[in-house]
Amino acid sequence: MATKITAKKSRQPVKKEPISFMSKLTRFLFKVLIWFFGLSLFFVVFFKFVPVLFTPLMVIRAIENKVAGKEVFFSHDWEPIENISMNLQKAVIASEDGTFLKHNGFDFVAMQKAYKSNERGRRIKGGSTISQQTAKNVFLWQGRSYLRKGLEAYFTVLIEIIWGKERIMEVYLNSIEMGNGVYGAQAAAEHWYRKGASSLTPMQAAGIAAILPNPRKYSATSSSSYINRRKDKIVRVMRQVGKIDYSK
Repeated sequence: MATKITAKKSRQPVKKEPISFMSKLTRFLFKVLIWFFGLSLFFVVFFKFVPVLFTPLMVIRAIENKVAGKEVFFSHDWEPIENISMNLQKAVIASEDGTFLKHNGFDFVAMQKAYKSNERGRRIKGGSTISQQTAKNVFLWQGRSYLRKGLEAYFTVLIEIIWGKERIMEVYLNSIEMGNGVYGAQAAAEHWYRKGASSLTPMQAAGIAAILPNPRKYSATSSSSYINRRKDKIVRVMRQVGKIDYSK
């Protein structure tokens, strides 16, 4: 009986098309974005419950002083918001962000006014809200680049949604620069008035709020006539702020 022999066809390996540079770049950028969104969301949720013990600005200031051969002075004590005088909470709203309790992170009217004024070459306070300043202080670096402003807007939306107004105010008052090497309400109250943040009077709170545009240049005590005028104005506006209710 004859045996039929069939020749097996050899299988040629399928050649894969080489991945283009743009495809590789797109995949890499996609992975970077996924990691960025995941990590940023994690840290925002993390700092909703955990005190912010240091910020990028604190590190930058320490490096600047070290490079300049100056003493590296650092004072920062975290205090819960219930231990921070309501006078100081009203003072920073009166000075920095009058619509803090009403807006969703951005005051577009103030931003428009600041933009028009800058076009005329005038120097006034920027249109950044307390929420924007908090997002910048905790998660970002100083500067005026479009990248940083875009990231600031992103983190502002996150903390408005996840933290809420009371937590934003608590972190703000514990992290902002309130003097040369002085960060937060407790350290500022001790530095300027030799007392705790819970017992600040309206005028003392106004003194701290008045120097926030440039806390390394101005002094909350033995102040210049310019700062004294700012103090008086802040105290007047504080009376109009009324009761602060973060639950709304």
